[in-house]
Amino acid sequence: MILRIGPTIDSIGPIEPRWYGVLFATAFITGYIVTSGMMRRAGRTPEEIDRLLIYMLLATVIGARLGHVLFYNPEYYLRNLHLIPQVWTGGLASHGAAIGIIFAMWLYARRTPNITFLWVADRIVPAVAIGGTFIRIGNFMNSEILGKASDLPWAVVFEIAPSLTAAERMIPRHPSMLYESAAVFLIFLVLITLYRRHDGKPPEGLLFGTFLVALFTSRFLIEFTKLAHSDVEAGWVLNMGSILSIPLVLYGAWLLLQVRKRGG
Repeated sequence: MILRIGPTIDSIGPIEPRWYGVLFATAFITGYIVTSGMMRRAGRTPEEIDRLLIYMLLATVIGARLGHVLFYNPEYYLRNLHLIPQVWTGGLASHGAAIGIIFAMWLYARRTPNITFLWVADRIVPAVAIGGTFIRIGNFMNSEILGKASDLPWAVVFEIAPSLTAAERMIPRHPSMLYESAAVFLIFLVLITLYRRHDGKPPEGLLFGTFLVALFTSRFLIEFTKLAHSDVEAGWVLNMGSILSIPLVLYGAWLLLQVRKRGG
């Protein structure tokens, strides 16, 4: 397969809608529908639901940007501090988004009566999973987060990838971002199945723990198909994405163990 699609969908006068922007918006709209439905079913007010959306939106963007800055290119951004807020130039890290979302859920739970962190987390992670499905497709359309060379039948030639040289663009590669998109969609289906199996009242921590273990185990494995995110990672056995996945998998496993001990 040869990908010749650029990041811009089309030109409508001075407006140039981009695939990533449209898919990012689709991710948030879809995620909002999923989480708000769960919140309404639990009797939470519209104001609480809208406030949670604001928390998640800010946490995702700020966390993802700071994660990219701190985890993948800190020296560059320390020399160019004015570039840190320029999210539109590219550079968002899903591990940073995960940390930001976890913090936002904790803060939201503290400021909302009769609610716990794990209760909120169980109703956020299905939205994160379905949202991640669309965002990774956006990465594919942008020809970013590229995979290593591959001779598999489904390998993709990213003909206009800006990060590759002319010769490198002709090499078939793993569509790593599509692997992740498929993985998070399957995780979404698992989470919804668990939610429905417990009639909308899963044991606290069950969905969150399942999400962490499944998502970051898949992320750990898929990282082996990706090119290094930065020159610093070039000689590493595990790249930064794999390293950051390990504690999140362990935390998720611990949560599931606690659920089991409680008889969930």
